[in-house]
Amino acid sequence: MKLTKRGNTFNIVRRVPVKYQNVESREQVWLNLHTDSETDAKRKAPDVWDHQKAIWEARLAGESDDKLAKLEAARELASVHGFKFMSAPKVAALPVDQLLKRMEAVQEDSKGNPQQHDAAALLGGVAQPELTISEALEMYWTLAKDKTFGKSDDQIRKWRNPRIRAVKNLIHVIGDKALHDIEPDDTLDFRDWLATRIQAGEIKPSSANKDLNHMGAILKTVNTMKRLGLHLPLSDLSFKTEDTDTRLPFSDKWIKEQVMADGALDGLNDEARCIVLLMINTGARPSELAGLRSQDIHLTANIPHIAITPYEGHSLKNAIAKRDVPVTGVSLEAIRQFPDGFPRYAGSSASLSGIVNKYFRDNGLKETPDHTLYGLRHSFEDRMLAEPTMDERIRRDLMGHSLGRQRYGQGATLAHADQLLQAKAL
Repeated sequence: MKLTKRGNTFNIVRRVPVKYQNVESREQVWLNLHTDSETDAKRKAPDVWDHQKAIWEARLAGESDDKLAKLEAARELASVHGFKFMSAPKVAALPVDQLLKRMEAVQEDSKGNPQQHDAAALLGGVAQPELTISEALEMYWTLAKDKTFGKSDDQIRKWRNPRIRAVKNLIHVIGDKALHDIEPDDTLDFRDWLATRIQAGEIKPSSANKDLNHMGAILKTVNTMKRLGLHLPLSDLSFKTEDTDTRLPFSDKWIKEQVMADGALDGLNDEARCIVLLMINTGARPSELAGLRSQDIHLTANIPHIAITPYEGHSLKNAIAKRDVPVTGVSLEAIRQFPDGFPRYAGSSASLSGIVNKYFRDNGLKETPDHTLYGLRHSFEDRMLAEPTMDERIRRDLMGHSLGRQRYGQGATLAHADQLLQAKAL
């Protein structure tokens, strides 16, 4: 790297690389190292040259036709120069000394004029892009990709669908508006539309709240992660939910006399029938059982049990859901038929629930019209609650529920949990 002394200070003198000639009109640059020591100059030169290349890279990024990419490039360019990007009105309102520092940081082109990319980035000359609601949704998938780590294709589909529905409903009511044009009346109109559907019995308050929550999370995430600085009217929109929105447990009497009756489940395919019976005495979620592999099913152990654990392509609801559950009663009889798991439903527990719920409805196995397959999980929990020797820690560990406080120790042994469950097994 050539160093040349101009006056009492050393400078880097280099030709502008071909890559950057579209954003740098000078053929050759002189970069002041602000030292008269050749030793210091050699030490500082690589960092100063890298800093100049970072400026050119940021200018290149600003050549994009994408308005949001152009704004992000301006932020990066301002940062490389040592400043925070601000809109033109905010820059104009700065104290004179701060404004002058920004102006002095703008490099000059070959004619001695302010370099346009630098000026736009440092003086707020890049306009806020008009990002629409539908564009925000597409952007959200990338911004929230951490929420799908470890999920199977079916789990990702189930995660995406309610968010797509929420945005589709919002656009249906207020149109595909630019985010900065969304006003309080827009979100209130959306809430009123949901309220009308609740009143008509089309949806429950909990479903409406999901739409509101998903809509809010998407817009807030994009606003925050893309640093749009918008004040979105998303507060105080939720509906009060009723206890009737909870999933109903089946009574033990109904399970024994109807669901477990001879021939009651014969119309289901073998894997679905086994999962239904396995839920009865494990209380595991349908998706957890559908995802079991041969290495998760321990039938020859001293205590037959299943290991509910995440693996690549199959995530659990949360970290607490990872657990070992003894298998007892009719559940143990059923899973002996499938020691290697349930390949038919391994990546699609949604189809499992749909098939079983339809079968229950068509064959009179729903204790009430509001009962679903998931109610077997709550029946299992109710049986544990009714067992006086069942400690709350053990119950929550077996259900994969939070304890509400920090967990200490390992909890109950598998043998202890099995002893308690045997007493309540159906």
